[in-house]
Parts: sequence; C-alpha cells; structure tokens
Amino acid sequence: MCGDGRMIESQGERVRQPQRKRGVIRFEHLLDATETLLTKWPDSDISLALVAKEAEVPLPSIYHFFPNKDAILVALAQRYHAQLAEMARAPLDPAPAGWQDIIRRRQQSGVRFLNDHPSALRLFMGAGVSAEVRTLDLQGNARLAEIRAEEFRHWFDCRGIADLETRLAVSIGVMDGVWAISWSQHRRLTDHYLEESIRASIAYLRCYLPEILPPRS
Repeated sequence: MCGDGRMIESQGERVRQPQRKRGVIRFEHLLDATETLLTKWPDSDISLALVAKEAEVPLPSIYHFFPNKDAILVALAQRYHAQLAEMARAPLDPAPAGWQDIIRRRQQSGVRFLNDHPSALRLFMGAGVSAEVRTLDLQGNARLAEIRAEEFRHWFDCRGIADLETRLAVSIGVMDGVWAISWSQHRRLTDHYLEESIRASIAYLRCYLPEILPPRS
C-alpha cells in the first residue's frame, strides 16, 4: 500500500490508501462495514453516510480515504480479488489428475468463497454493479487467468498450446456467465450451476487443449 497522504487512482476514483498501522486498521474497518451493508442492501442503496453509521465513525473520517461511494465499493472489490488471487496461488494437494481436475477444484473453491461472502456475490453480480467495479472484475479475471496458466505449466507440458492465457480467460468468462444465472435465480451459487460451469468451461477448453496433457517431467 501507499504511504499516508499519497493519492492513487483506482478505476477512476481517487482512494487514499494508508501505510501506517493505525490507518490500515481504519481503512479495513470501513471495508468491513461496507461488506456488512452489502449483505443487507443492494449497492445502489449504500451511501458513505450509511457506512459511517455501520462503522460507528464520523462521516469526515470516511472522506479522508474515499471521496464517494463508488470508491469504497471499488476498494472492497479489490480486496475480494486479492483474496481470490491468493486462493488461486495455493498449491493443489493432492496433485491434479488432469487439467480438467484443476478447473473443477478451482471452481469448487471459488464457489465456496463466494457463498461464504454473499456481499461479494451482490457486488460482482448484482444488477446495479458499477462500471468501475465491472472493469476491476474483468481485470481481476485476467490476472486469475495468468495464475491459472502458470499452474497448468507447473503440472503439465503445455508446449504447443497457443494463447493459453487467453483461452483460460475466456473459460473464466464462461464460468462467470453461468454463475450469474445461478445468482439471478437463487441469490447464491448452487451445486447444480457449479457443475454446469465446470462442464461449460471444460467443453470450451477442449476446443483448444488435448484431452490428456503429459505431466511435466
């Protein structure tokens, strides 16, 4: 994070991100309050005044970090994507039986995380999602595709597979589309739609990947 007093751009919103411990604690506390509000209300109904009330802090202390509601929602989305990226980097144990196993296990862990964080589901899949959050989500998915490609190359010989990152990014987009249907119908990610997203992602990747990739020697 940047030092206290330094302003950084975040999807068009200027967010003051602290470095000192006290400031970091306050910053995270405000994100926690926003997360709690998102479990109760759509993001379109949230205001900085509501965040201040939930966090039990004066409104001016929020403006110290966030100029408007969109900025705090973007910061929360960034935190979620950082957590998802950390999960994606965690090594698989036991080793995957095939590349299809990577897709299945990673999607299973993603569904568990999102269902455990309903505010993340509302933030990323709700009807009122802002352009800034949507852009951040797409950028986060691109980074997840890079991590996934590194994982494929760690376990398997992927030489000769062109545009692996692009193929994986599209497969993540396919997954997101199926999950969005589940959210719209059930307000959660169901086991049925998890299986559908796994099936759809693997079917797409089979257009470009062989059924069996040789293990990396």
